[in-house]
Amino acid sequence: MTQPYDAAAPPGPPDDPSEQPASPPPLRRSKRQKLVGGVCGGLGRHYDLDPVIFRVGLGVLAVTGGLGLIFYGFAWLFVPLDDEDENEARRLLTGRVDGATLIAVLFALIGCGLFLSMLRNGTVLGFAVMLSIALTGAAYWSQRRRLADPGTGPADPVAAQAAAVAPPETQAPPVPGAPSWWRDPIVKDGTTGPVGTGYLWGPRSAVLEEAPEPSGSAAPAPRPPRRPDPATRGPRGIGGRVFLLAVLAGGLGTGLSWDARPLGTSLQIGLSCALAVFGLGIAVSAFRGRTGVGTILLTVITALLLTGASALPKQISTDWMRTQWQPASASDMRPRYALGSGVGTLDLSGLRIPADGSVATRAEVGAGHLRVVVPKDATVELRMNVGLGDIRLPGERRQDFDLRTDHFRDETLKPPKPSGAARSDKPAGTLRLDLEVGVGQVEVARAAK
Repeated sequence: MTQPYDAAAPPGPPDDPSEQPASPPPLRRSKRQKLVGGVCGGLGRHYDLDPVIFRVGLGVLAVTGGLGLIFYGFAWLFVPLDDEDENEARRLLTGRVDGATLIAVLFALIGCGLFLSMLRNGTVLGFAVMLSIALTGAAYWSQRRRLADPGTGPADPVAAQAAAVAPPETQAPPVPGAPSWWRDPIVKDGTTGPVGTGYLWGPRSAVLEEAPEPSGSAAPAPRPPRRPDPATRGPRGIGGRVFLLAVLAGGLGTGLSWDARPLGTSLQIGLSCALAVFGLGIAVSAFRGRTGVGTILLTVITALLLTGASALPKQISTDWMRTQWQPASASDMRPRYALGSGVGTLDLSGLRIPADGSVATRAEVGAGHLRVVVPKDATVELRMNVGLGDIRLPGERRQDFDLRTDHFRDETLKPPKPSGAARSDKPAGTLRLDLEVGVGQVEVARAAK
């Protein structure tokens, strides 16, 4: 027989808290276990792992592709510190830039630069990805183990329930240590008598009413406007000087290497010098002076330009030239013709190839126009590669300009059919050409005769 339900009866004890999994602490950067920014200490506390595991893992990822620096820098920016609700990224966007914010941004920028420099190294990137997966799996397993372990809850359920329902301990009210606008009147001129009820701080419109001056007393003289004390001023901005020094260093680095280096290398030297000055300025601003968001933006732009300069073909030179190669016979043919920047013409119209023979060569132009004139009666096998530009073959109009990136094309040009008196001529052999242009155009034309 079931007992009737008593609404007035107190509710029974809740479920045993020791059987309920304890929720993990919120993700915050640690103040106690802090070596640089407290990111690894906060991760270890959140995922119930030794922070040394995250420090070693992120250190290895930092030197093998820069992923560790990228993760640490952005975690430093977006994860708030213990007992704080505002992160470094919000301070950066509102203009309150300090040393910790600048170092976090510098970590992220250096990591991005290392990662972009390792894009072509598949072995290093594969190792970094595998290590990242291993760290993520270890953190997930540790957190799930803690949530599934009932022993992580409180040992005494009665004490836990009592602590949950107990009222907070009463404390004495704080003793006022300074005058306030709602407790004590503010004496402005030091005299006795009725005084106004002005505010201790705020604009002048906050003052509701000025008390009348007592009779017989002279009106106080107007006070001159107070000048800010130089000792209380904030640190002076150094962003402008850092920018001028970066421009000067970039110009010197590029100018000194302009004649002796290829275009891409010269630009890399100049941009690296400018980026080094920006990084040094950010590091100095953590101790002396200050920089704003503009310096951070210019540093990011410089890093992006450096990445673009590193992608330029190495054969692009800083001198624009016009060159023509015209071998008279197959024996005079060189295995390779190269030009840094400019217009190169390879004239093979006078080349005589035996009917059962073949001739091969290679022509390269870093940036510009490569024009090849092939014999009229030869079979031409073309292998063309254009990084950024266009390819034009015989029969195509000049208006048919097709700009592409990473343009690869293989073509075989058959000789025109002979007619009339030319029917008795023997056909020529095969000409194999490997043509490459970094930025520009490849043009192939047939000789008229």
